[in-house]
Amino acid sequence: MLLAIDSGNTNVVCAVYAGDDLRGSWRAGTNPNRTADEYAVWLIQMMALCGLAPKDIDATIIGSVVPEATFNLLRLCRRYFASEPLIVGHPDCCVGLGIDLDMPKEEVGADRVANAVAAQDRYKPPLIVLDFGTATTFDIVDRHGNYCGGVIAPGINLSLRALDMAAAQLPRIGIRRPPSVVGRGTVPAMQSGVFWGYVGLVEGLVQRIRAERAEAMEVIATGGLAPTLAEATDVISHVDPTLTLWGLRLIYRRNSNR
Repeated sequence: MLLAIDSGNTNVVCAVYAGDDLRGSWRAGTNPNRTADEYAVWLIQMMALCGLAPKDIDATIIGSVVPEATFNLLRLCRRYFASEPLIVGHPDCCVGLGIDLDMPKEEVGADRVANAVAAQDRYKPPLIVLDFGTATTFDIVDRHGNYCGGVIAPGINLSLRALDMAAAQLPRIGIRRPPSVVGRGTVPAMQSGVFWGYVGLVEGLVQRIRAERAEAMEVIATGGLAPTLAEATDVISHVDPTLTLWGLRLIYRRNSNR
């Protein structure tokens, strides 16, 4: 079985695949200071709830955008799963994706690469891959299956945190769809600005990307807030919560077959 680890700025997500079958996935808050032993205590217990044990794992892959966390995840794989992990972004890792950019391909985040790999496998390019994470990212896969850039905007939670820190009289709020666009109070007004503001961001950027590329493009959304925002706009074609993990699975399969 394959242990796939997606280490993002907010969460670390671990998943176990038996072939192409997802046996379980679990998430924990990202903490660069968390040791391999601490990861093991959490992950092995979560795996046990699904009837899985460390001995069942015979391969591992890590996609990380947090360099400080990568070292301990590497030790986790080596010490507790007796596996030398494949690391997305390292020279010996073949992602099977053409990257058409004005910068070195190593600068593209592992999560964005995995999303693009999975999207062109599950859907028909050209595509816009929309990921609601710590940052809100729009990544482009052209009709030939090449990754050719994208857009990076602050994530919703990041914007909320900045608003809370910078405006002394504004309270900390959660993200929810308000009943109306015009809020009749401070909290409803903030909720509207955040929620409908991001819907407008998504719709506006998708429209501009399609116009710039002069072609129809389906939008594939992933990330924790994707279902909530997809209900409020018709520009999102599909919501795919396991897109990044599936991309890691495909990258591992490609490298194991080399």
